[in-house]
Amino acid sequence: MMRPKMQRMVAIGEAMVEMAPLAGGAYQMGFAGDTLNTAWYARRVLPEGWSVEYFTALGQDGVSDRMVGFLGAAGIGVGHIARLPGRTVGLYMIELRDGERSFAYWRGQSAARLLADAGRLARGLDGAGVVYLSGITLAILEGDGRDVLFAALRVARAAGAVVVFDPNLRPRLWDDTATMCDVVMQAAALSDIVLPSHEDEAAFFGDVDVAATAARYAKAGAGLVVVKNGGGEMMTLEDGVVGLHAPEVGVAVVDSTAAGDSFNAGFLSAWLVGGDAAASVRAGAQLAARVIGQRGALCEVFE
Repeated sequence: MMRPKMQRMVAIGEAMVEMAPLAGGAYQMGFAGDTLNTAWYARRVLPEGWSVEYFTALGQDGVSDRMVGFLGAAGIGVGHIARLPGRTVGLYMIELRDGERSFAYWRGQSAARLLADAGRLARGLDGAGVVYLSGITLAILEGDGRDVLFAALRVARAAGAVVVFDPNLRPRLWDDTATMCDVVMQAAALSDIVLPSHEDEAAFFGDVDVAATAARYAKAGAGLVVVKNGGGEMMTLEDGVVGLHAPEVGVAVVDSTAAGDSFNAGFLSAWLVGGDAAASVRAGAQLAARVIGQRGALCEVFE
């Protein structure tokens, strides 16, 4: 796998309002979303020479203004965020039980459903070294948005961008699981790096082990597959070479929100600056271990 020449990462997806539980039972408002979480952590751990930008659509209301301000203050580029009339941002609420989370969502008027504009994608991805997206990015799109986004990914990849895809399988967002699986594999075929979670893949693709997950995405065309496995042994498959990687041990789980997102950021940040698969997996696992020891998606774990 060749590293990209351009030090510019563009994450595509939906930024949402997060309502996260506090220890006393109250809720705290923040901003999060799977690809946003990865962009936020990547900005914190990538070298300063790298730029990290977020590509989405927001409304023209006050909460959308606050979100743009939040992203900018975090050092994430906002120059390719559309502001659409009559739309707003989605919201989700986290519920925790023994550190494991479940979510309730309100996203019917989310502007991000209309993010896949061909012209804006062409401008936003021009000169990108890394394009990062997820299955949630694809699930929320309205109309012909998926086809438009896939076309933009082909152009970016042909121009030298590394396309990175986390399948992040969330069946509630799709019309049916067959459509979800079909679209996810279409995206994998356009990707250089795929970052699946084995538990999800086993549930919806029937993978019997991490090797089956890795092999399926490699067969689709990914040059590097990193199979996350909860607290179990992870696997990498890079150009036919298999690697097995032990998980972090002794990790106390307070809130598993953004575990995979932060792993992705740590892994990519190490890999993009020349780390091999083993070192990059270790960087991802170490970052995720720090994140799940605190509440909420975005945690100050760097001080």
